[in-house]
Amino acid sequence: MDLMLWRHAEAEDHNGGGDEERRLTAKGKRQARKMAEWLTPRLPHDIRILVSPATRAVQTAAALGREFELCEQISTGASLADHLAAARWPAAGNVLLVGHQPTLGQLAALLMCGHPEAWDIRKGALWWLRSAPEGSKLHATLRVAMLPGMLE
Repeated sequence: MDLMLWRHAEAEDHNGGGDEERRLTAKGKRQARKMAEWLTPRLPHDIRILVSPATRAVQTAAALGREFELCEQISTGASLADHLAAARWPAAGNVLLVGHQPTLGQLAALLMCGHPEAWDIRKGALWWLRSAPEGSKLHATLRVAMLPGMLE
């Protein structure tokens, strides 16, 4: 089973507005579109797409042109435990989370190394993990790490 971690693309600065309302910049829209073009033909047919309700995450996911579910458990203030509960992975099958740092990086580190570290998933980047059970523990291997700049 696969777990994809897609960090929202580049967003505008706060400029006095709330963090949740930050929109993608023109560059961020291009990043999201390019990643969606690459990702669309590769997505498993049974993928569950869970998206943070933050505007920049919703705009990033919308580039896929597929249905998705808004999920408070992967919002900007959500914990690592919240992310794990939302994903229910690998039991829930193939999952794409469209969310935020630092939690996406911590999730990748936890699943690949067994403990959460401050790994950086760059804006607009996609990390594609595959489950690899090791006894009673869940372990994941990195299948793909794609930066938006690699697609230009």
